[in-house]
Amino acid sequence: MLKLLAIAEVMVLARNHMIKLDRRERHRLIELVRLGRGRTRNLTASERAELSELLAKVEPRLFVGTAAGKLSPVPIPGRLLYGSARKRRLRP
Repeated sequence: MLKLLAIAEVMVLARNHMIKLDRRERHRLIELVRLGRGRTRNLTASERAELSELLAKVEPRLFVGTAAGKLSPVPIPGRLLYGSARKRRLRP
């Protein structure tokens, strides 16, 4: 039962990250992943840039860190969730 609860929490978390994209962006993200067949080298430079921009909007590092935090008995360090303090200062 606990495994099901953990899976449900991660699914809700994934949904919360995916709704950061509008419908058109979600469809385009899926299309780019299909076109590249999981490999960015199968995409043109402009498609890679677009894919990178869409993924940045979803915040995959925060998603993975938060999901790990939900499943881990120990706290996850903030640098794993948000990047190093230096990189956070450099962001606009």
